[in-house]
Amino acid sequence: MYSFDPSEEQKMLVDAIRRYAIGDLRTAARDADEENQLLSKLIEKGWELGYLQASIPETYDGFGDRSVVTGALAAEEMAYGDLSGALAVMTPGLFATPILLAGSESQKAQYIPPVIEMEWKPFTAALMEARFDFDPNDLRTVAELAGDSYVINGEKTYVPYAADAGALLVYAKLDGKTQGFIIPSGTPGLEVGERQKTLGLHALPLYPVKLDGLRIPVENRLGGPEGHDFSPILDASRVAWAAMAVGVSKAAFEYSRDYAKDRDVFGVKAAQKQAIAFMLAEMATEIEAIRLLIWEAAWMLDNGKPEASKQAYLAITGAADMAMMVTDRAVQILGGHGYIREHPVELWMRNGRGFATFSGLVIV
Repeated sequence: MYSFDPSEEQKMLVDAIRRYAIGDLRTAARDADEENQLLSKLIEKGWELGYLQASIPETYDGFGDRSVVTGALAAEEMAYGDLSGALAVMTPGLFATPILLAGSESQKAQYIPPVIEMEWKPFTAALMEARFDFDPNDLRTVAELAGDSYVINGEKTYVPYAADAGALLVYAKLDGKTQGFIIPSGTPGLEVGERQKTLGLHALPLYPVKLDGLRIPVENRLGGPEGHDFSPILDASRVAWAAMAVGVSKAAFEYSRDYAKDRDVFGVKAAQKQAIAFMLAEMATEIEAIRLLIWEAAWMLDNGKPEASKQAYLAITGAADMAMMVTDRAVQILGGHGYIREHPVELWMRNGRGFATFSGLVIV
């Protein structure tokens, strides 16, 4: 049975992230959304908290051990401040964490240390494809072995910081399985399109990426010539994304709750109206239920339990629905005020819609 009590190290990390999320990300979120960019000093401050570094062993210049539970706690707190900012800070993990999980020893030694250096640098990954039936286990981007190289063809979408990344981890189908391939920036055949315009996540730069006959050495296959199991990477990504959904939902719930407790409607507080009170109660219940499901999935992944993958899938499926319900009701509780940009609930609702759309934007 897993424990609900975080360790002292986890408490310290979560407290530090919470202070950053509330004091820095939250206060900068509106301007970042309006201006379509995050200040580099804001990202750098979050990077200095050392979450990714703390999940990397000393062998590869980190100072800790990876824990999916710790990652889920950190992801929730970071997203509680602002989803775009949280994803920006954690983007290098899209590249480093899969290499830690599935890379060969030479790949870990070569690629991880440069990512976790003191200064934040954009390293990223490309998983999603612009298809209504997108399935991370059945990709249309394909890799074929050609002598001592792999040739990759396909198109990806919603790739964070693709235009500036030092390297990308691109996922493609090889012999019926999803495999990762390490692609340095500037590789011939790698084409990054114009920045995408989206409903939410305005401050996070997302790009389409085309791979047109891109050729890389066989050594660049994640895990080496034998490849790797994609499941642990996908599971960890699902848990992280679900945890961020809880963070955004918690922010929307608390803001709408406090507004309802302060707002007078016909001589009484809005929160005393039964319809509002019932909505708030259901919002709180759903957030707590999904959080526990996420923690259980994270614990199962950390301990190698046989049904961890199923639990991770249930967590993200439930979290996506919960986030849309909670953020939509937060807007509803504020009434007409919920629709104007003076209040952050409309931003959280736009971002909340993305949890059912995006995949592979974060990993812990």
